[in-house]
Amino acid sequence: MATINIRRDVTDPFYRYKMERLQSKIEGKGNGIKTVIVNLSSVAQSLARPPAYVIKYFGFELGAQTNTNPSDDRWIINGAHDASKLQDYLDGFISKFVLCKKCKNPETDVNIKDGRIVLDCKACGQRTDVDLRLKLSSFILKNQPKKGKKDKSTKKAERRARKEAEAHADEESQNGVSPGDSASDHAEENGEVELEAGSDDELTRQINEGAKEIDVEDTKEVQWSVDVSEEAVKARAKELPDDLKRALVVDDDEEGANGESSDYDIFGIWIEKTAADKGGRDHLDNVDIYLKAQELGIEKKHRTLFVLALTLFDTNIVKQIEKRAPMLKKMVTSERHEKAFLGGTEKYVGIEKPELIPKVSMILAKYYEYDIISEETLKAWGSKASKKYVDIKTSKSVRKSAEKFIVALNEAESDEESDEE
Repeated sequence: MATINIRRDVTDPFYRYKMERLQSKIEGKGNGIKTVIVNLSSVAQSLARPPAYVIKYFGFELGAQTNTNPSDDRWIINGAHDASKLQDYLDGFISKFVLCKKCKNPETDVNIKDGRIVLDCKACGQRTDVDLRLKLSSFILKNQPKKGKKDKSTKKAERRARKEAEAHADEESQNGVSPGDSASDHAEENGEVELEAGSDDELTRQINEGAKEIDVEDTKEVQWSVDVSEEAVKARAKELPDDLKRALVVDDDEEGANGESSDYDIFGIWIEKTAADKGGRDHLDNVDIYLKAQELGIEKKHRTLFVLALTLFDTNIVKQIEKRAPMLKKMVTSERHEKAFLGGTEKYVGIEKPELIPKVSMILAKYYEYDIISEETLKAWGSKASKKYVDIKTSKSVRKSAEKFIVALNEAESDEESDEE
């Protein structure tokens, strides 16, 4: 079942907070007609709220009778109600009883104290009151969880908050930055960087969480779309065009020839096959690609970037880089990753698509513009030809085409030094 953003006004495909779209089924006829919301428990769990709150809210809004404690998980509203209409009403419930009033984040706990309903935000720490004049507020106050016993929604919200905190701590330790560092994911919270929703930096921070929230069935589609058994991979490899067979060869001396390279073969073949099935590389989804790398356990490997450089693009590479930048920035985490990505680009342009050699400066400019490759790595790469990925003649040809961009980088640095003097 497909998922949607909990906040439907957020169009970011990597928004980490997801829920199933409401599914309803109309039963009976005449005065006995009723609507069964078949996946209400799942939706309510995604919101970290009891399903009784949601069904009762629908009842108040529609002026209809509901059942708030079914023994068979059949949540019923009297009358015939379209799923899209219920989804619109759910937006109202989320706005009033789920979202933090300050940061608009759905990661909140419901606390009831002294006749007040307080939303405690685990994201920003803000505590805000729910309007007690709302009809559902009275229902919530009368149906509090028993003291000393947390309900499932509260436990879920706390687990989710702990996992996010642990994930942030791991990212900070891996990147060698502290939460207050301008290079860290929390820099915007310290007033050093202001990110717009949907910006590249925000997307790179969210891509992993967005992937985790994808519905299980959607994830399975990514997994079973290609048979990844050893026999199937070898069979497909034989059927590939010669140029692609050459493209997917990864040097064994990179990380040893212990069979691990087969994961990269699987990954490259999967990208090619999925792109063909979808009608072109432009139709590949960043999250699907990342999930596949994660499934194979290679999302953090530098050789993965080599494969991506060979398989992500076509002759429209200059225009395609912007769309892939968020995912690439997430996966390029060291100078070694940068060099592998440049090596893959050099092989793709120099060997597989030599007609792109005149565009090397434009390609590198895009890598630099979207912070995929650092200035230092680009300058070092452009200073000396190498036969690691291609023959020395091709390497010189590719770098010759890159001279215009490399010179511009050096001149920009000279101008900055002159301004400082």
